[in-house]
Amino acid sequence: MADRPTRPDRAAFRLFRPIATRWMDNDAYGHVNNVHYYSYFDTAVNGWLVEQGLLAIAESPVVGLVVESGCTYFESVAFPDALEAGLAVDHLGRSSVRYRIGIFKACAAQAAAQGHFVHVYVDRATQRSVEIPPSTREALKQLA
Repeated sequence: MADRPTRPDRAAFRLFRPIATRWMDNDAYGHVNNVHYYSYFDTAVNGWLVEQGLLAIAESPVVGLVVESGCTYFESVAFPDALEAGLAVDHLGRSSVRYRIGIFKACAAQAAAQGHFVHVYVDRATQRSVEIPPSTREALKQLA
């Protein structure tokens, strides 16, 4: 088994985005079910891309497709906790980017969970890998 990642603090991330928990996120054990963390990752990354003007969901000719994701859990969170997703870029390749995402309880010093999320950029029409567009690459460098 690989070494378990250490629990990161806020300094490991470049920016933070609010994430609202929902009643339906809680499972029978009274905490957010693991599958919802992946939705939080997707929402944090793609929300940032949209806000930066780098992704028009229905129209962009080049889009990032998720090809890998994973998560390590350190502490339970539950509705109605207010959360924040910390974002950073771990690797910026020719056609792919690997994000590091931390899920923090609002104002907490350490992450409750940390994950990764890899986008490969493709031409929407052909689904073939393409270089990350220059404007997207420049914005992603700010998260590295």
